[in-house]
Amino acid sequence: MVRYRRNRVPGGTFFFTLTLRDRRSDLLVRHVDCLKASWRLAHHKRPHVVVAAVILPDHLHAVIRMPKGASDYSGLWREIKKGFTRRVAPQGPTPWQARFWEHTIRDEDDLARHMDYVHINPLKHGLVGRVCDWPHSTFHREVHRGRLAVDWGGER
Repeated sequence: MVRYRRNRVPGGTFFFTLTLRDRRSDLLVRHVDCLKASWRLAHHKRPHVVVAAVILPDHLHAVIRMPKGASDYSGLWREIKKGFTRRVAPQGPTPWQARFWEHTIRDEDDLARHMDYVHINPLKHGLVGRVCDWPHSTFHREVHRGRLAVDWGGER
């Protein structure tokens, strides 16, 4: 079995990309409630803070901060993927790609760049004309908190 090298930084902040096997699928937004429910349940087993996240039709991006002393983000994603799969494809194969992309956030500038990347993604993929029009994003939380303007990111 191939052993991937992951940067395990207890209490670290990480950027992730998880994708479906079928990159033409819209399963994640079609069953977004199932994904969110799976994420909430996984949070009880693997506590973490969602710094930023966006759910797109065939993939998701997230910036996650692990609690002090914890570094098992692989276990977190395993729980989320497993819960989602049980809800939407209980008899079939997993819809997820086996692995995920991870990047350790190095400093505040790196964090800001990755948060911007997460929030601009629906616009980048042509899913909306304005970032604020995509419902499955922590962008709305950031607007509510006064950290971003509703017209942030401009228009397509």
